[in-house]
Amino acid sequence: MKKIDRKMKRLQTYFKLAFSSALLVMASCETNELDLTEDPNFLTPAQASPDFFLNSIQEDFARHIDGDATGDPQDNFQTGGNVNGDGLSVLGMELTRLQAYNSRDYQSGYQDIDTDDEWDNAYRGILFDIRNLTPVAEETGLTRHLGISQFIEAYVMVSLVDFFGDVPYTEAVQAPEILNPSLDDGASVYDAALALLDQAIVNFNNTASTNPSTDYFYGNDYSKWTKAANTLKLKIYNQRRLVDPSAMASFNAIVASGDYIQDNADDLDWTWTGTSASQPDTRHPRYGLNYASAGAGDYNSNWLMNQMQTNDDPRIRYYFYRQSPTSPGQEDPPNEEVLRCSLQTPPAHYVSGGFTFCNLPNGYWGRDHGDDEGTPPDGLLRSTYGVYPAGGRFDDNSFEAIAQNSNPNSFGAGGLGITPILNAYMVDFWIAEMALASGDTGAAAVALERALNKQITKVQSFGSNDPAADLSFAPSAADVNDFVADVIADFNAATGDDKWNVFAEQFLVSHYGNGIESYNFYRRTGFPTTLQPNREPSPGAFPRSMFYPNQAVTANPNITQKSDHTVQVFWDNNPAGPSFPPAN
Repeated sequence: MKKIDRKMKRLQTYFKLAFSSALLVMASCETNELDLTEDPNFLTPAQASPDFFLNSIQEDFARHIDGDATGDPQDNFQTGGNVNGDGLSVLGMELTRLQAYNSRDYQSGYQDIDTDDEWDNAYRGILFDIRNLTPVAEETGLTRHLGISQFIEAYVMVSLVDFFGDVPYTEAVQAPEILNPSLDDGASVYDAALALLDQAIVNFNNTASTNPSTDYFYGNDYSKWTKAANTLKLKIYNQRRLVDPSAMASFNAIVASGDYIQDNADDLDWTWTGTSASQPDTRHPRYGLNYASAGAGDYNSNWLMNQMQTNDDPRIRYYFYRQSPTSPGQEDPPNEEVLRCSLQTPPAHYVSGGFTFCNLPNGYWGRDHGDDEGTPPDGLLRSTYGVYPAGGRFDDNSFEAIAQNSNPNSFGAGGLGITPILNAYMVDFWIAEMALASGDTGAAAVALERALNKQITKVQSFGSNDPAADLSFAPSAADVNDFVADVIADFNAATGDDKWNVFAEQFLVSHYGNGIESYNFYRRTGFPTTLQPNREPSPGAFPRSMFYPNQAVTANPNITQKSDHTVQVFWDNNPAGPSFPPAN
C-alpha cells in the first residue's frame, strides 16, 4: 500500500473533524479545532489531488472489513471495547463460530462502544472522502475514480445496513446544512446501492481523462471492475431474496450474462503487503494481533477446528498454525493454569448434543463458543492464524512458539495476507443457495462442488508465501479430490434440513476471513443447526443486529438506541426470539 502524503492526511483530518457533527461521531474536544478553517497551511478539498482521496477511500474500505491491529494514528481506528481488533468481519466471525466468542450473555457481548470505530471509518472516513472527491472527478472527467468510489460506497452502505439496520444516508455528510441526519430505512439504502452500481458500471466503461494513479484492487482493469460491480449486485439480490419476490430473477439474469466474477483471477481482494508494522501497518490485522513476542491474541474456534480436523479438511494447515502438538486434557494432563476447563465437566447441553468441549486432540488449542474465563498464560501455546488469509505460518508440524524477536522463521508470511471481499467461490455458494432454496438440489450440488474447488485452490496458493514452510505437509491433489467428493456425496445423500446443514457447514468454513458473509448467511438461512452452542445454556436471544455506536446516539437526537440486539434488519424476516437461529 502507498503511504498517503502526510500533508494530505492533515487536510483530511481537519476536514473530517469539521464535518463530523453531521456524522455524529466527533468528541467534544475536537470542536476546538474548527478555528483552523482559515489556516493558510491547510489545503482545501478543491485543491487536493483526487488520487489522494481515492487512495484513502480504498484503504479505509479494507479496514471497514478487517480493521487494524495497532491503533495507527493515520487511520480511523482506536483500541478498546470488548473486541480484539476492529472491522465488521470479526463481529460476524465470532457469532458464526469462525473465531471464538467470549461472552455467555449475548446481550452484553457487544456494547455500543464496540462499533464506534467502524461507524467513524465509514462516515467520517470513506463517505466524507467520496463526497469531496465526487465534484472534482465529475468536473475533470475522472470517470474511473468515480466508478471505484461508487462501488465502494455501495458495498459500505449495504454492510452498514446488514449490521445496524436503518442508517443515515441521504442526509449524511451534509454539515453545516444538516448536523443531525435522519435514518434511512435499510431497504431504500439497498435500492440506492443498486443505482450506484449501475452508475459505476457506466463510469467503468466511459472514457476517462486519466486513470487513478493507484488502483489497489485491479490495477486499472475496468473489465474486472465491471464484473465486480455485477457480483456485488448478485450479493445484494441474494441477500434480500427473502423479502424481494423479484430477487431470484434479477440474480439469475446476471448469472446468465456471464459478466461477473467466475474465476479466482478476477477475485476482489485487498492484499496486505506485510512490508511495515507501523504508520501505516500494512500487515493483515489478524496477523498483527497474533504474531507478537507475547504470542497469539485471539482464540480460534473449537467448533471450526474440530469440524475441519474430523473431516480431513485439506485447508486446516493453511487456516491454523499450532504452537503446541498437545493440549491439556487430551494428550497432556489437565492444567488449571493454562486451560481451566480441562478440569471441568461439560455442560449438560453439550453432552446431550454431542458437542466437543474445551479441548481438541493434536494441539488444536482454541476455545468454545461463549467461554469467558479470562486470559491465562497460553499465548505461546494456543493455535493461531495460519498462512491463509492472515499471512501467518503454514502448519508443517514444526510446533514452534511464536517469538518474532528471537526466531526469524516465526514470522511466517509476515502478514502478507488478504481480505477476501468478493470472490468466485462466494458467487458459486450464492448460486448453490439460490438453487437449493428453489428446490433444484442437482444444480445446488454442481455449484457447491465448484465453490469448494475454487476456494481450496485459492487457499493452497498461499502456502508459498511462507518461505520457511515445509510444503511436503501440504495436502495432495488426491486428498483434495477425496474431500470434495465426500462433501458432495454427503450433500446428495442428505434430505431436508440435513442437506442444508451439509451445505451451510461448508459455506461457513469457506468464508473464514469474511465474517460479513458468514453472519448474513446464518441470519438469512438459520443453518447450520449443528453449530456448537454457547457455553451458557440460556445466553439470551442471538444478536440479529448491532447496537448503534455510542457516539452516534449521544450526539444525534434522530438516532434512538435499540433496546437490545434482537432488532432485525429489513431482509431478515425469519422468526424472532431465542429459537432462531436454532444453534444459539
